[in-house]
Amino acid sequence: MSSFPLLTLTAALPAVGAIATAAVPAARRTTAKWLALAFSLATLVLAGIIATRFTPGGARYQLTESHAWIADFGVRYELGVDGIAVVLIGLTAVLVPFVMLAGWHDADVLEAHRPNRNWRPTQGFFALILLVEAMVVIAFESTDVFLFYIFFEAMLIPMYFLIGGFGDRAGAHGEDEQSKQWREAPPMRAVVGDGRAKQRSYAAVKFLLYNLLGGLIMLAAVIGLYVVTANQLGHGTFSLPQILQARAVGRMHISAVAERWIFLGFFFAFAVKAPLWPLHTWLPNAMGEATAPVAVLITAVVDKVGTFAMLRYCLQLFPNASNWAAPVILVLSLISIVYGALLAIGQRDIKRLVAYTSISHFGFIILGIFAMTSQGQSGAALYMVNHGVSTAAWLLVAGFLISRRGSRLITDFGGVQKVAPLLAGTFLVGSLAILSLPGLGPFVSEFLVLVGTFSRYPVLGVIATFAIVLAALYVLILYQRTMTGPVKAGIESMKDLRLRELVVVGPLIALLIFLGVYPKPITNYLNPAVKDTLSDVHKSDPAPQINAVAKETAK
Repeated sequence: MSSFPLLTLTAALPAVGAIATAAVPAARRTTAKWLALAFSLATLVLAGIIATRFTPGGARYQLTESHAWIADFGVRYELGVDGIAVVLIGLTAVLVPFVMLAGWHDADVLEAHRPNRNWRPTQGFFALILLVEAMVVIAFESTDVFLFYIFFEAMLIPMYFLIGGFGDRAGAHGEDEQSKQWREAPPMRAVVGDGRAKQRSYAAVKFLLYNLLGGLIMLAAVIGLYVVTANQLGHGTFSLPQILQARAVGRMHISAVAERWIFLGFFFAFAVKAPLWPLHTWLPNAMGEATAPVAVLITAVVDKVGTFAMLRYCLQLFPNASNWAAPVILVLSLISIVYGALLAIGQRDIKRLVAYTSISHFGFIILGIFAMTSQGQSGAALYMVNHGVSTAAWLLVAGFLISRRGSRLITDFGGVQKVAPLLAGTFLVGSLAILSLPGLGPFVSEFLVLVGTFSRYPVLGVIATFAIVLAALYVLILYQRTMTGPVKAGIESMKDLRLRELVVVGPLIALLIFLGVYPKPITNYLNPAVKDTLSDVHKSDPAPQINAVAKETAK
């Protein structure tokens, strides 16, 4: 057990930063921005310290902290990280400062016409981002199931306000009369008078209700887990290490029926968060109505908690039920892959297109997890990182594009590369990363997922590979329609990327190239954790199949 509470400090620092940022006087909004950015950078430093102090291949959970909390109900404040958690904490800490820089002026339209002097939208916007970061980090660190559940649900509240209160005010209807009225209206009308305020509210409520439903079902499963541990061990516990240890020494055995029902309760909540078809319908609305930086928080940070929890809780706590449910989950993930890609091709709204690509990519991640092979699960864990970085780069550049045009409609763009070559170039690199071009990070993870799936389920692997063709279609069609061709009216005066925007996009693209060429620093953390998880579910990689011709040749 660690004597210094490094994990607690890493989660607490952004929470303290959220309080400090919210307390900044209304007139000092620039101070609030820089203060929030400083706290996010300090959190990044702590995440780096966690990575350096973690020993890949050492103890399963390291830097652990354990303290009694609600002793009568077996709830403990218990933290610990494995290699997957270390990497995802790092991903979160890296992305949040870029999210802040990209959204530097997102609350300005609300500031222009404050209803009263005490309302501080800028402070609120940056404080909510820090609060989301704090809750995501502690969710990755928690090894007590009840503690994890609390923050798994609590992170919905700041996200609700970020979507509904600070949603996108760029037009979604192109150069029609509605968009023209939006651009020419006074700022206050853009804040509360436009019809799209109802759409933002609808998206925020839908996001909240879907995830709350998943959380309520999970709560019933958490209670069921407590009852089972109380019957088996003589005392109820939510501690993941204690449960794993008790099962390893034969002190705990859950009946097949109970394990399956509890597993389904956990998995349902994680599948909503991930999201997995058919529980995905909240995502296009939420990402479409959120600003680009908040959309990055949704899909690159918050949604990763769902897929991470499948690895940590579903597979480790319920190995037999995971094997039992794997065939159905694999089919659902395959549907997500193809369905998301097909719907992305037909989208007219840029951000909704990105949302459907994310549904397809999360299908790949879940496919890798439940293929139950070392390549598949390593690829899935690496895919979480690469998807986070690539989607952040692509979506933030798209956000810069949308803010300049005042529209999210693809048909309102054309010829951008002739007037804003830097913007078009960075958008192209982000696009190529999304379709998993060799040399960029997502290629490595997608390749591992496909190899791992094909080795156990060749038919599923072949069908999933078909989605790569669909990805090339939706990405290249989007780029061709927005960046090439004649310069559309209104595009002639579009400005290229500014220094702040280059600071946001440049490092993300550099990271994509680095992970595409040399992913070993990340996989060194992931592979031992994947090996432990495969051991939990009693799986090993399938033996290579050698056909008769190959056998004769070998002779």
